[in-house]
Parts: sequence; structure tokens; C-alpha cells
Amino acid sequence: SVAQAPASAGPPPASAAVFDEAQATALRNIAEKDPANVQSRVQLGNMYFDAERYQDAIQWYDAALKLNPNDVSVSTDLGVCFYYTNQPDRAVGQMEASLRIDPRHTKSLLNLGIVKAFGKQDLAGAAAAWEEVVKIAPGSQEAQAAQRSLANLQAFTHLVDERGAAGQPREQGDRRQEDVED
Repeated sequence: SVAQAPASAGPPPASAAVFDEAQATALRNIAEKDPANVQSRVQLGNMYFDAERYQDAIQWYDAALKLNPNDVSVSTDLGVCFYYTNQPDRAVGQMEASLRIDPRHTKSLLNLGIVKAFGKQDLAGAAAAWEEVVKIAPGSQEAQAAQRSLANLQAFTHLVDERGAAGQPREQGDRRQEDVED
């Protein structure tokens, strides 16, 4: 899954899926009867994620990762859940864990950029993650999303540069060092 930027930065996330309680109960029963069953835990995590019940999803993704710590997709989805539950430090840490599993996992990199930009206000870190997506998977859906994010970031930083750090127009004589040519 790919995290969505806050609503003010783009389109809102799709509406939550209808939660099938009967299916969730059946999967919980499987998980309880078979402590080694990874798939039931992943499916429960996915169901809760799709229903935007991120705290519940965290529980099941975490349980699945304990059984299969190298599942980069589950690790990334767990990181997205942390982001959606206002835990940006844990989200960054989880995305970094995903990238230790697979350094070229484009969804992890794309999400790392989103979390750094909107959860941590680390625009340079976000840009670096998005640039890496474009570098390792040009033409992919993730690279297209990263390119859009980089363009938005560039437009934003240009606006900040024109208006100054406080969002105010700079005075005519207000030149910063980078404005001066040698």
C-alpha cells in the first residue's frame, strides 16, 4: 500500500472498505488455532487496513512479521499504519526496516518519502527517497508518483524561496547568499 499525503496536499484517500466481520472472525479462529499461520494474520492486517482500522491492522501485521520477518510488503504496510496513526518516527523506522530487507523496494521508498515530507517535515529526506525511486524503477507507477511528488516539492520550495521563510514577500534589497553570483 502507498500512504496518502494529507488531504490538503492532494486527493483524499479512498473511502474505507466495508469490513466483513464474519470473514475476520474466521481468520482470527484460524490464527488462534494455528500460531504459525502467517497468511491469516496478513489477511486480517489487510482487512483492517482497507477498513482504515489502522490500530487493529498494526496488531496483525506485527504478528505476521514476527513469524515472517522478511516480508517487505507487510513491513511496509505496517509502516503506513504507523504513519496513519500519527507515529511518524515508527513509520520511518519501519520503512527503513523494509529497505534493509529489500533496498530496491519502490513502495517502501515512495512511502518513506511521504512520511518524511508530511510526517517529519524532512523535505530533503523526502526528495532523496523519491529520487531513488525514479532512479531504480524509471517508468513504474511508483516512479511516476515520485516524480509528481518531486515536482510538487520543487514548486513548494520555489514559492518559499520567493516569499521567504516566513511566507512573506522579500524586500527588494533582501538578497540571500545564494542569490549573489560571483
